[in-house]
Amino acid sequence: MNKQDNNLMEKIVSLCKRRGFVFPSSEIYGGFAAVYDYGTYGVELANNIKDVWWKAMVQGNENIVGIDSSIFMHPKVWEASGHVGGFSDPLSECRKCHTRSRVDHILEEAGIFADEKMSEEKINKLLVDNKKKIKCPKCGKSDFAPAKSFNLLVKSNLGNFTGDWDKSPVYLRGETCQGIYINFKNVLDSSRVRVPFGIAQIGKAFRNEITARQFIFRKREFEQMEMQMFVRPDEEMKMYEEWKKRRWQYYIDLGIKEKNLKWHEHENLVFYAKAAWDIEYNFPFGFQELEGIHARGDYDLTQHTKCSGEDLSYRDPITNEKYIPHVVETSAGVDRTFLAVITEAYMEEKVDKEIRVVMKFPKNLAPIKVAVFPLLKNKPDLVKKAREVYDNLKGEFMCEFDDNGNIGKRYRRQDEIGTPFCLTIDFDSLDNGDVTVRDRDTMKQDRIKIEGLKDYLKEKLEK
Repeated sequence: MNKQDNNLMEKIVSLCKRRGFVFPSSEIYGGFAAVYDYGTYGVELANNIKDVWWKAMVQGNENIVGIDSSIFMHPKVWEASGHVGGFSDPLSECRKCHTRSRVDHILEEAGIFADEKMSEEKINKLLVDNKKKIKCPKCGKSDFAPAKSFNLLVKSNLGNFTGDWDKSPVYLRGETCQGIYINFKNVLDSSRVRVPFGIAQIGKAFRNEITARQFIFRKREFEQMEMQMFVRPDEEMKMYEEWKKRRWQYYIDLGIKEKNLKWHEHENLVFYAKAAWDIEYNFPFGFQELEGIHARGDYDLTQHTKCSGEDLSYRDPITNEKYIPHVVETSAGVDRTFLAVITEAYMEEKVDKEIRVVMKFPKNLAPIKVAVFPLLKNKPDLVKKAREVYDNLKGEFMCEFDDNGNIGKRYRRQDEIGTPFCLTIDFDSLDNGDVTVRDRDTMKQDRIKIEGLKDYLKEKLEK
């Protein structure tokens, strides 16, 4: 399938809704912009993505540990990190239809480089200089008001019952990494880690995106998979280059074709950063950020030391040297990885003069590993035997029992959710104790003894 197909995004969105991967949130009330729910198969795929990431980061590395910090944190955390004063997007309003848009996005769509980190003065100059090139995404006119910064933190009134909570708000976290930084000392004191070591976390973050778009690529409630590696100051860039290589290889191992990945270097770095590169994926709407790898210096721990009064320096147990560790960060999104995996897996194949839609997920990511069919649902002996096979396998594999419709329709349904193997129990199964196993990718069928199914499937699913 050509990933530049103009209709590919529509097909993916349709399949995700039809087959229970992604639903618009609050749909019975008309939906809620830029918020989505994972359905029955989507939650399995997302969990598998998170499991693979956790194994690659925590289980596979002796010097990386995990935490799960709270979504709510003390408001001073966000003051120290710079989010209260500087976590903003440049927005401009169309004077014709009053739609607000992110200026860096509408400039980018017109082929003009811009960055949300630019000053209001610089981005407004680009807006004025390229007035005729940029169009409102809603009405198509080219009449924009000057850009203004819009803070992305989501406010809440947690624990405030006085009615003036807007004057002293708490926030839903805008990123997960701050929960790692404020727990740096706790992890250091309660475990056996020593610099260099990493802390990994998977969790929800929230941003008041004004122009959320492109399905689940840019959401207001999203999930991050982040790892912060704490290193000696003189080892930061060496560690940074190592993690760039490792994270690139991670996506290859995940089943992403290398031709659909590329590097993008940030040209407009924040003042404390030494380097920032993104791994981009070729989504249906073009190459966009999949993961960021950043060399952050000692800014984060230094800021929290200053603002909290707690010493977050590290003393080397061997040399007795004391210093603030520098940070190498890898930051990926569950939702963006999900969309990349869906895009990569989506295939259309011509079979018997018909088009077969099949999701060719890597087997370890497939939501359902094995589907079990009785050949006919109105034959009690076949249904009973199929149930026995299903019950025997469901403890080992994520399985689905499917007796709805003819076998051909069941195959097509399982193809669309990406199930690697379908097992059919027929009349020969009752006599010979074997089943037909159909492979998703090749559509070839083998007869396998029921007693050997577990070993057969384990071997196939591990390839």
